[in-house]
Amino acid sequence: MQINTQTVNFNAEASLMNFLENRMSKMEQYYDRVISSDVYLKVQKTSGKENKIVEIKVNVPKDNFMVKKQCKSFEEAIDSACSSLERRLIKRKEKLRLQVS
Repeated sequence: MQINTQTVNFNAEASLMNFLENRMSKMEQYYDRVISSDVYLKVQKTSGKENKIVEIKVNVPKDNFMVKKQCKSFEEAIDSACSSLERRLIKRKEKLRLQVS
């Protein structure tokens, strides 16, 4: 799977990028037809602590899934977004399995 990453208002460290790639690679266990994904990491300039925003768009054949999460840290937001996407991919796989049979 190809992962395109963009950071807005900051420069990402290598450890954050490694965490993102490891977490995104686990999605292929749930749905093996993932073509690519676009990840946007943003820092919102507010006084609140939950100013880290992660948007993930996953491209699969004939469909796209988009998830946006806002948390205190990028790791927490990435983990939460990936969990949501994994549930959606599992539902998609089940739907396809029911259509075939």
